[in-house]
Amino acid sequence: MGQKIVSKNKKAFHEYHIEQTFEAGIVLSGPEVKSLRAGKANLRDGYAQLKNGEVFLYNVHISPYSYATHIDQDPLRVRKLLLHRREIRKLIGKLHEKGIALIPLKMYFIENGKAKVELALARGKKLYDKRAALKERESHRDMERGLRHDD
Repeated sequence: MGQKIVSKNKKAFHEYHIEQTFEAGIVLSGPEVKSLRAGKANLRDGYAQLKNGEVFLYNVHISPYSYATHIDQDPLRVRKLLLHRREIRKLIGKLHEKGIALIPLKMYFIENGKAKVELALARGKKLYDKRAALKERESHRDMERGLRHDD
């Protein structure tokens, strides 16, 4: 499967426990698509919410395309996401639980040129969870380093 990844939300894996992922289409204007193809997107503070049975993406920054001739759009505008009705029904049930958020993990193009967003149902980590994850990662790196030097 040929994916051209535009942007990843690396911070999400540090801040949240990822429970389930969804792939969603995204409604964009022409200059936004051009800007995405140039890799100018930031998902760091982004999140998605349900409103009137539809899913919308907030706080995702897509830089304005420099060669666009018509009126500039707001880089942080709210964008509609395209999901199947059954996926939206699943989300409605899950999002009413306490501590669950819907966050974008990555934005990419699929083979036929359509922009997609990978969304995740995520539960926030506590500070001690983050510390434990960092400690585990560091010990794993030290082990790998030790194995490399033994050769």
